[in-house]
Amino acid sequence: MAGKQKNRWLIALSAVGIHISIGSVYAWSVFTNPLQEELGWDLFWVNFAFSLAILFLGLSAAFLGRFVEKYGPRVAGLTAAGFFGAGVLGSGLAVMVESLILLLISYGVFGGIGLGIGYITPVSSLVKWFPDRRGLATGLAIMGFGFSAVIFSPLQEALMGTVGIANTFFIIGIIFLCFMTASALYLERPPEGYMQDKAQEKTKKNADLSELTANEAVKTRRFWFLWLMLFINVTCGIAILAVAAPMGEEIAGLSSAAAATMVGIMGFFNGLGRIIWASVSDYIGRANVYTAFFVIQVAAYFMLPVMGQVIVFQILLFIIISCYGGGFASIPAYIGDLFGTKELGAIHGYILTAWAAAGLAGPSISSTVREATQSYTATLYIFGVMIAVALIISFWIRRDINLLKRKQRQEEAG
Repeated sequence: MAGKQKNRWLIALSAVGIHISIGSVYAWSVFTNPLQEELGWDLFWVNFAFSLAILFLGLSAAFLGRFVEKYGPRVAGLTAAGFFGAGVLGSGLAVMVESLILLLISYGVFGGIGLGIGYITPVSSLVKWFPDRRGLATGLAIMGFGFSAVIFSPLQEALMGTVGIANTFFIIGIIFLCFMTASALYLERPPEGYMQDKAQEKTKKNADLSELTANEAVKTRRFWFLWLMLFINVTCGIAILAVAAPMGEEIAGLSSAAAATMVGIMGFFNGLGRIIWASVSDYIGRANVYTAFFVIQVAAYFMLPVMGQVIVFQILLFIIISCYGGGFASIPAYIGDLFGTKELGAIHGYILTAWAAAGLAGPSISSTVREATQSYTATLYIFGVMIAVALIISFWIRRDINLLKRKQRQEEAG
């Protein structure tokens, strides 16, 4: 029987396979100009397809988290493959028939639902397979999501130059469908009580503080502390990603070519930050990692507006983006620590609504303040204040964690 048990590192590889596929959403900008030039679609609506996909990522993650827990990672993974594959293939059809509505429905709605289910499914599974290395395991998968654009941006660019936009969607749609299906078929829940003794021994100081259902979790104060910390971290980070190039030209005097290179390197740090910060959290604890995120970023945001030195300016941005990626990668393990793994997929889904909200808030704050002040300086100071609020929340949640640990020790002793 033991010989039939699946290899947890291959489970992790399957999780990476799904995340690399759905992470291609970060490469959407490659399609922006070709869709405008070839079909005459307005920039707003082309970008709206991406925004819609992120919105449905958050909504489907929230409302279908219970589906993931009920039917297991294999069924959920295959469902994600079906929706995301259909969304990308449908986008090719939309280009063929020149239907903007079909593009929004295909990529935005169907693709977005596939994104949401595909995002939480591998993470929920990995936390259970790696009770001793939660941060490392989830960091690996979510790193794949962050690095995906590095792979698919040049691939999609090359394909469009040879086979056209519609056929590019068809080709990558088939690739995603096959890759995600193969990955999903290997996923499954670990056996009952898997590594329980070893996990308890290895993580004695960081044992799960409770074992709650999703409905119970959302009624706790610490759930909303997590939600707010993720919301603020993503709001500031996603806004920086959206305006990094023009901001670099304005504040640090970068050329357009140098700014574009900087944006590409930021993508690398987005992915790298996910695995490094998540792995570090296994050793120093999730609460310490989140506090570190905000201490570092408060300093960085207040230094950026006055930092004319090009190299230091770029280093500060890379650090901020590593914390942005690290926030995503560390949150699933943090959820497991605070609420247990019984309904981790559902709780993670609820938490990810912060991402959907931040995706709307971040760029809106940035563009509104930029238009009002004709400068990015005020935007950076506003984000610095927001991060300072998140830092206060990170101390507040630590207080709650300490109270829970004290209660846990009293129960064990009594």
